[in-house]
Amino acid sequence: MTSRPAEPVGTLATALAHAARLLPSNPDLAEAQSREILKVAPEHPDAVTLLAAALRRQGRSTAALEVLGPATEARPDLAQLQFETALARMSLGDGPGAITALERVVAIAPDHAQAWRALGDQLTLADRFDEADAAYARHIKASTRDPRLIEAATALCENKLAVAERLLRDFLKAHPTDVAAIRMLAETGMRLGRYDDAEALLARALELAPSFTAARQNYATVLYRQNKSAQAIAEVDRLLVDDPRNPGHRNLKAAALGRIGEYDAAIECFAGVLADVPGQPKIWMSYGHALKTVGRQAEAVEAYRRSLAIQPSLGEAYWSLANLKTVKFTDADVAAMEEQLARPDLCDDDRFHLHFALGKALEDAGRFEASFAHYDKGAALRRAGLDYEPDETSRHVARSKAVFTPEFFAERAGQGAQAGDPIFIVGLPRAGSTLIEQILASHSQVEGTQELPDLIAMARRLGGKPQEGKASDYPEGLARLDAVQVQALGDEFLARTQVHRKLGRPFFIDKMPNNWAHAGLIALILPTAKIIDARRHPLGCCFSGFKQHFARGQGFTYSLSDIGRYYADYVELMAHFDAVLPGRVHRVIYEEMVADPEREVRRLLDHCGLPFEEGCLRFYENDRAVRTASSEQVRRPIFAEATDHWRNYEPWLGPLKAELGPVLKTYPRAP
Repeated sequence: MTSRPAEPVGTLATALAHAARLLPSNPDLAEAQSREILKVAPEHPDAVTLLAAALRRQGRSTAALEVLGPATEARPDLAQLQFETALARMSLGDGPGAITALERVVAIAPDHAQAWRALGDQLTLADRFDEADAAYARHIKASTRDPRLIEAATALCENKLAVAERLLRDFLKAHPTDVAAIRMLAETGMRLGRYDDAEALLARALELAPSFTAARQNYATVLYRQNKSAQAIAEVDRLLVDDPRNPGHRNLKAAALGRIGEYDAAIECFAGVLADVPGQPKIWMSYGHALKTVGRQAEAVEAYRRSLAIQPSLGEAYWSLANLKTVKFTDADVAAMEEQLARPDLCDDDRFHLHFALGKALEDAGRFEASFAHYDKGAALRRAGLDYEPDETSRHVARSKAVFTPEFFAERAGQGAQAGDPIFIVGLPRAGSTLIEQILASHSQVEGTQELPDLIAMARRLGGKPQEGKASDYPEGLARLDAVQVQALGDEFLARTQVHRKLGRPFFIDKMPNNWAHAGLIALILPTAKIIDARRHPLGCCFSGFKQHFARGQGFTYSLSDIGRYYADYVELMAHFDAVLPGRVHRVIYEEMVADPEREVRRLLDHCGLPFEEGCLRFYENDRAVRTASSEQVRRPIFAEATDHWRNYEPWLGPLKAELGPVLKTYPRAP
C-alpha cells in the first residue's frame, strides 16, 4: 500500500500529537508522520515509540524491534521504549522476551498498570502462576485511586492477606457494590485457597458489572482451578467475543477442554494459539501433553522438542519425553541435561524435572546406581517444596476404621444413590490401574474417563473449612448425615461426573487412585458402585512411584520412607473394608494379571456383572484417550519385563523395606 505524504509539521509537540491521533485508525500514516519527525529530531524517544507502534499495528513487529533496539540501548531508563518492545515481542509470540521487557518496565515505572497486567498475562501463559498472581495484585494497586483501597492493595502485594481481607471487608460494609473492592477480596480469597468464596464474590462483581473484563478473567480462572471446567469454558467464550485472538483466554479454554475429555477440540485450540504465539514453550508442552493423551506420540515428541528449542532449561519438557516411557534419550540429550543442571541459576522446578529425566535416561542405559542418584536428588528437591505429612494419612486410616464399622453400614442399608454406573479403580499410582481401566474401557458397556477429582473435592468440603488447631470433620461427620443428605451426595457425584461421559454407555470408570482413602464414602453414598483395588508388589509399586514425577496430588511419593508408610496404611484400610464389607472390593494383583490375563479379566468382568468380551483381551487396540503416565504402555500387549524391574535398585531400597514391614513379607495377603 502506498502511504500518503505526511502532513506538514508545526511544532514537535503538535507533530507527535498528530501522529498519536493517526495511530489507531491509520497506522501507515502514523508511520510516515513519525519518520518525518525523526528526520528533524533523530532518536527522539516519543517518535521512536510511535514509529514502532505504527509498524506493530501493521503486522511488522520484527521491523518495530529493529527500530527499538538502538533506542532502548541508548536510553534503557525509558519505560515507554521497554513497554513498546514488550508489545512487539508479545505480537511475535515471544513470551520469554516479552516477560523480560515487561520486568524492565515495572522496574523503571513501578506504577505502570498496563505493564503489570500484561506481565500477569504473560506469566500465566508461562505457567508461572504464583508470579502472575503477584503481578495482577500490583496491577490492581496501580489501577486504584481510593486511599483505602490502595492500603488494601499494598497489603495484598506484600502478601499480608489477613490485613488485606480485613480492610476490604470493612470497606465493603460501607460500599457493598464497589466492584473493584469485590474483585480484590476475591483475589485475596484465591491466595488463601478459598476458591468457593472467591467464586461467589466474582459472580457478584459480574452481576453488578457484566462488562468487568478483569473480573470475568478471574472468574474463569477460579472455576478452572475448582475443576468446574465446563463453566470456565462458558466464561472464556464470553471473553473471546470481545477479544477473539487473546492467547491467554484461548490457552485457558484449551486446558479446560482437556479436563473434560474434549481432546480433539483442545488440540485444535492449542494449535491455534501456537500459530499466533509460537514462542511460548509451556504452551508447546501442553500441546504435547494433549497429543500424547490421544496417542499421537510422534507429534507429541515434536511438540516437546519445540519447547526445548525455545527454552533449553525447561526440565519439565525433558521429563515429558521421559514420561512417554518409549523415548530413548541420545548421548546428546544426556549431555544437554547435564549442562543445564550445572547452571547455578537454574530454578528448582527445572532442576528436579531434569533429575527425574536423567534418572530415566540412565536407567535405560543400565547405569542403575547413577540413575538412582538422580531419582533420589529429584525426589528430595521435590519433597522439600511440599507439606505432605505422613502422620495425617495414618490418622485418617485410624479414624476411618473407627467410623466405618459393620453397624454403621447396617444402620444405613438402602441409603444413597442406587445407580450402579460408577466403577472406581483405587490403589497406589503405578500399580496397574491404567491397565485395568483400559481392559474395562474396551468393553462395549463401559466408558473410561480419567482420574476424576470430584470425590476428593466432595470429601474436602464435607470436612469443613480448615481452621488452625481444628481437625477436619471428615469422616466423622458422615455419621450425622440423614438419608436425604446421603442420597444427595450420591446424586451430586453422578451429576458432577456427567460431563465426562461422552459415549452413552451404562457404566463409567473413575480411576483416581487416591480414592482408596474414601472407600467408606463410596460405600455410603453409592452402595451399588463397584470398587476395584489395583495392587502390585510393594517394592515394584513403591519404587515405580518414587521415580515418577507427578504433576500434582501425590506428595507421598518423593521419599522412600513416606511411600512405604503410605502403602502400609493403604493395605490396612483396604483390609478393614474386606472385613466390614466382605466381597465389596475386588482385588486385582498385577503379577497375576500379567501371568494369566484371560483368567483375571474374566474374574474382573464377573465382579462388575459384565459378560466376557474378547475385546477386553485386546485392550491395546483401543484408541481411547489415556492421560496417565502409563498411556503408551497400555497401547501394547501385556508384558512381564517390568514386574521385577525394582530388583535393579534393591541395594538402595532399605528405607522403603523398613517402612513396609510385614506388608512386604505377606504380599499379596494383608498382614
